[in-house]
Amino acid sequence: MATSHRSRPVLAADLTVPNLILVGLPGSGKSTVGRALANALGRDFLDFDVEIERRQGVTVSEIFGERGEAAFRALEVALTRELKDSANLVLAPGGGWITNPGCLELLRPPAQVIYLQIDPARALERMAAEAANRPLLRHPNPLQQLERLLAARKDLYLLADHTLRVDALGEKEVVSHIVALASRPLGD
Repeated sequence: MATSHRSRPVLAADLTVPNLILVGLPGSGKSTVGRALANALGRDFLDFDVEIERRQGVTVSEIFGERGEAAFRALEVALTRELKDSANLVLAPGGGWITNPGCLELLRPPAQVIYLQIDPARALERMAAEAANRPLLRHPNPLQQLERLLAARKDLYLLADHTLRVDALGEKEVVSHIVALASRPLGD
């Protein structure tokens, strides 16, 4: 399987270097921070949406529009199953990935999950015009929709090993915090 960061196949897991999984609302910075974090740690990066689009030959919006959300979620689950025995990756699944029953358990342990916590208004501000390209945000009131998504997913996001409030942090600050978090043993 090719990654969206480098064109190397994912190799069998070295479970001594667990994957880092970034979760959070759309606009929290999972993809942007994920790329930078992977570079900082010398790891490969996999953006689930980009990988699914590459494999399907269509955009996430087209998958949602033509096949529906359930079909897209099934693709996320299939990709997660493929990653079960991988390690040393930075993973950026879509914001709703965590709602797929069993996905989190497939990768954790040993993976560490970092919740990029952000206020919905700030997330919408960060996405700017790109919000219109997000299938679940094509709504008369995208802020209200993001608030609904957060309400529905918050308890799942809080299952993360670490929570990092990112509203006022720049990309380099977020990466620095995650590098520090990832270097600590779980439970510290």
